[in-house]
Amino acid sequence: MHIPTQTLIYLAVVFGVLVVPRALQRFRLPAPLTCFVSGIVVASFFKSLAEDNVFSVVATLGIASLFLFAGLEVDLLEIRRQLPRLSGHLGVRTLFLIGAAWLAMRYLHMSWQPAALLALGLFTSSTGFILDTLPESGLDASEQIEVTISAVAGEITALLVLFVVSQADSITTLAISSGELLLLIIFTPIFFLALNKYVVPYARGSEFSLLLMVGIICAVISKSLGVHVLLGAFIAGLVAGLLKERMTTMASDENLHAVRLFASFFVPFYFFHEGLEVPTDALVLRALLYGLALSAVVIPIRVVKNWIECRYFSGRTSQGGIRVAVALVPTLIFTLVIAGILRTTFHINDALYGGLLVYAAISTILPSFVLPRLGQLTSAEIVPEA
Repeated sequence: MHIPTQTLIYLAVVFGVLVVPRALQRFRLPAPLTCFVSGIVVASFFKSLAEDNVFSVVATLGIASLFLFAGLEVDLLEIRRQLPRLSGHLGVRTLFLIGAAWLAMRYLHMSWQPAALLALGLFTSSTGFILDTLPESGLDASEQIEVTISAVAGEITALLVLFVVSQADSITTLAISSGELLLLIIFTPIFFLALNKYVVPYARGSEFSLLLMVGIICAVISKSLGVHVLLGAFIAGLVAGLLKERMTTMASDENLHAVRLFASFFVPFYFFHEGLEVPTDALVLRALLYGLALSAVVIPIRVVKNWIECRYFSGRTSQGGIRVAVALVPTLIFTLVIAGILRTTFHINDALYGGLLVYAAISTILPSFVLPRLGQLTSAEIVPEA
């Protein structure tokens, strides 16, 4: 029996991406982070894989399906109900983003666009990753709801800011792109309703594939607008969620679960592919120092900011506030996306790019070690005295 070498390499990669990271979760190592590091390691031995279109396509499926699921999870009614509290959150967040962008302009000598994106990458929680790990976080039900609402609202805001900043080269470009994005938002529900009326009744069982197809189409359209694929996929999920009552089968809970399973299979390949694309010049001591410095400065600021918001806008106790604040720390996906944009579009130096990757890794792994300890401390505090 003869198996081609390329086939063996693909099988080894699939096993390494789908099995090994899950096995290492017993040591509290987040699977996406392990996949990302695996991509860096594999690229150093098999450079040809970095240019393999197969992994690029599979990675796109992964990130598109993840943000399709994130859009489906959005509860706009709950967000509207929480709007007074979220307004305070977003106001404080805006001040911090402006402050971080100003510091980047002053001390890193960046123009305003990359400075704004850098601030966005440092302060935006990774909603997809947080939602995926929330059930095992040890937070109680009310804390999980607050983390979910805060992360989703922050992500919606960050996506809007990402769109505006990335298209702000000129007023004309921004106006045209905004018009095209508006058309996408208008025609997506029309497309969904047409499929639901003319296809679904005659093709039972096709709801999941149709929902996923629309998400991928919207992702490709948003990429053609010069924005990351995640924006289009998120819009598709958001629209499908809003039409849930009119598309009872396509936007059903079963389909939501199916999209989550699909994303959980393909998302590891996104992180692996991102690792494949890390240049060797980013793997230097200076990048590590940048990452450690960013982590030492930004993460405590974010925790304190989130804690203050929980205390004064949500009325939580000190212990509950710190648990929610730590749960919102991970930035993995959004930092990777922003770092890639900064490197390819604004040509930041590889050491700073590598520093952002280190920061993303530290911010993502931190809650898995800190939250269990916070839970133990809280349990110890409420044990009645003998």
